Amino acid sequence: MKAWQVQSAANRTIEDLVLAEVPEPQITATELLVKMHVVGLNPVDYKVIENGIDSWQYPHTVGIDAVGEVVALGEQTSGFNIGDRVFYHGDLRHDGSLAEFAATDFRGVGHVPDTMSDEQASAILCSAMTAYQALYRKANLVGKQTILIHAGGGNVGFIGIQLAKKLGLTVIATTSARKRELVTQAGADVIIDYHVENVTERVLETTNQLGVDLSLNTIGQQEIAPDIDRMAYNGQILVVGDGIPEGLDLDGRALTIARIALGGVYRSDNGAQIHDLAIMAESLATMVMHHELVAPVDWLVPMQDVKAAMVAVKAGTAQGKISVKVQ
Repeated sequence: MKAWQVQSAANRTIEDLVLAEVPEPQITATELLVKMHVVGLNPVDYKVIENGIDSWQYPHTVGIDAVGEVVALGEQTSGFNIGDRVFYHGDLRHDGSLAEFAATDFRGVGHVPDTMSDEQASAILCSAMTAYQALYRKANLVGKQTILIHAGGGNVGFIGIQLAKKLGLTVIATTSARKRELVTQAGADVIIDYHVENVTERVLETTNQLGVDLSLNTIGQQEIAPDIDRMAYNGQILVVGDGIPEGLDLDGRALTIARIALGGVYRSDNGAQIHDLAIMAESLATMVMHHELVAPVDWLVPMQDVKAAMVAVKAGTAQGKISVKVQ
């Protein structure tokens, strides 16, 4: 089969990726073998290519999100049949989904609704599940009225805005002028162009100097400390991305920070938490099918164009999800 691979630990850039001919994976007792249809791309894809994972054995097949068809069942799996259409967010430690076939832990796999296309399914995995986990698993919503969503035109932010509105929150979103229309489409109440406006001043102005109850911070370390000054008393910062700075003054406003992460759950071997990945994916699919959520696919590229697509993901040029058509 064909698979996109990092050949060695010494050559880990997008340009170093190789479309190689490799054997089909052998599944364990708790895995499914999935014939890939469409693979969604995310920033975490190029980040792990560039940074690597200590447990990787080289050559390593890349790819995290997957939509496909079950073609083989491990003897200890349950809930699946040959031919089932499935989707999942995979385990970063193991060979991934940018291949014609991939093996994955059955506990994290969800069923794709019959009426949902492969492309739609690929758009509600990593990014949409991240937003869902932040707001439906980690956020304390009791008494909360306002939320600041950073990078509202990104894939996490775009879904986050829609979910926050569904939960009845007033949404303040940051974006660039290039993605303002997308943020408007998602339903943000207040839009801040971070290139030309002072985000902290606008947030405080909009909230009568009280600050926001929640922040969905997809930027990471560089915006966490500034968020402290944007938060209301008893506020909560939901952090996506690496690095929480030391020495933050959380006591002054009784703030809390919640870390958002998906694929790391596989390291825990906690069956309920791994299965929650499937529950979240299926819940998002139901919202899309009920027209309660839009998760746009911007580009659908052929398998041979993965490197160019990865470059576009890194540059942030897409107006939605970039997915790869494998089969």
